[in-house]
This record gives sequence, structure tokens and C-alpha cells, in this order.
Amino acid sequence: MKTAIEKPKGYRRLIPSVTALVEFEAVARLGSFTLAAHELGVTQAAVSRQVRFLEETLGQRLFRRLHRAIELTEEGEALYRVVAESMQKIASVFDRLARGPVQQELVLAATSAFSHFRLLPRLASLKAAHPDLQLRLSTQMFTADLRHKEIDVAVRFGNGTWPDGTAMLLFDEEVFPVCSPAWLAARSEPDTLEALASAVLVESDSTTEGWMGWEAWFNAVGFRPMRLNFALRCSLYTDAIQAARYGQGVALGWGRLVHDLLASGELVRLPVASFKPPESYFVVVPHGRTITPAIDGPINWLREGADA
Repeated sequence: MKTAIEKPKGYRRLIPSVTALVEFEAVARLGSFTLAAHELGVTQAAVSRQVRFLEETLGQRLFRRLHRAIELTEEGEALYRVVAESMQKIASVFDRLARGPVQQELVLAATSAFSHFRLLPRLASLKAAHPDLQLRLSTQMFTADLRHKEIDVAVRFGNGTWPDGTAMLLFDEEVFPVCSPAWLAARSEPDTLEALASAVLVESDSTTEGWMGWEAWFNAVGFRPMRLNFALRCSLYTDAIQAARYGQGVALGWGRLVHDLLASGELVRLPVASFKPPESYFVVVPHGRTITPAIDGPINWLREGADA
């Protein structure tokens, strides 16, 4: 008796519509049927039909339709990660073949403080290690959703768990008071937490998870002052540190960021107390982004700076 030989299933039989996958990826990445339709140059109704076709084919809901919003289901998130990565690989090959041999561009996102104090002073060593790399810095004030940006790598401070990318630990952090040598020479050193709370302080706004201001720092080191003497409040941490450099008062020094200023003597550390946050710095690669040599090299470069 002859046994029927099962024919292998081709991609066309397993994947009923590439168009539906393309439109699903756009909706998942942008979080909106309207924005996806605008990007793809089709109507919103057409996008909705393609996504509904996928859901009917799979027998699974891919999105939760909320009031004026949508979010991926668990099944939708699993499909999005695979589709996004596959499309990124295809797009990268098409782009490389179409443009021919060119310099590799890396889009690196970080806060203005990390870029100003940590990245820019060390760029020469990155270029020396990777001379063909063309870097584009994307400076952010707040943590942005990587699914909405053309970003290859992001540096973030937090707990390492984000829904839009894969995080790899860079280094931890320590927070302590800093001031200029001139400011310290003109007055007695605040050698207790009580004296520090009464000193002239420079504050900066919290712009990311885990980032702390003076009140949170005092609480973390076990001291609750009745009031704090703020001489200046800044929206950006870079401005707060610059104010401290110019003798305007005492700022909170994030060790990884003010390392070079301490080494050069432009700032001095007040040995009153310090706090090591539970959060750390991470490099985050967006879901769907392949870690190519152009990405892997700078990631390793960032990690090599852990001791400085």
C-alpha cells in the first residue's frame, strides 16, 4: 500500500498575505490605524481590513481596541517582534544593495546629560576604534518609545525592563553632592547632612525613571530636612552642573556623568554622603533591530567605559 507523500508547504501557503503583515507592522509600531494608513498611503479602512484578515486567518485577536487607543495582545506582541525583525533585515539588505558601499550610520539616542558629559568627550576613541562608523546622536529629554523613532541604539537609565527593546547592562551609578573649588574655598565645608541641607543648592528637574532630585536624595540617605535652600532650579541637568561649575551652589553629582569634571578639578565631591540607586544604565536595542557589527561595536565601546 502506497503512503501519500505530504507536499512541503511553501511560504505562500503559510503566510497568506505579505501586505497584511506589512500593514500590521505599521499599526503595531505606530500604535494607530490612522497613522499607519497615512504612512502607507492607503485608507484607514484598508488597513483595518488587512489586520482583521490576519486575525481571522490566525483565529487570534492581535489588538485590543480601547477607547481612542489600541494595544497589542500577547499574541500580537509575539507576531510583531518576529515581523518587525524580519522586515528590518529585508529593508537593510535592500537599502545596502540599492546604495552600494557607504559609511555605516548609527543612530544613538541618549539624554542630553549622557551625551554632553559621557559620549562627546569620548567620541575620539570611538572613531579610532571604528573609523568607518558615521554616528548620529539623537538627544532626548524624556525616554522615547523606540517603536516611533528611527533609532538603532538607546542609552537609558532605569530598571532594565522596557516593552520596546532588549536591554543590556552598561554600568551602575552613584549620586553625591558636588560643587566648584571656588565655592568651597569661600565658605566652610558642609560636613553633615544638616549643614548640606542649609547650604545653597542647585536643583534640576527629574526627566526619567530613577532620576532623583535633592529631596529624594536626602530621603534615600536617611535624612528628612524641614526645608531646602534652593538658589537655582534648572530644567536640564547639564545646566545644573554648569551652574555648580560657575560657583552657584551645590548640585547632585551623578558619578558616571561628572567623572571627567571631578578628574579635571573643575568640580569637587563633598564627602558628606552618597547613594547608589537600584537603577542602572542600559543600552537598549529596539525590537526588530538586528545587532549588526555596526551596532555591536559601539555597544562594546560603551561597555568598555564602565570603569571611568
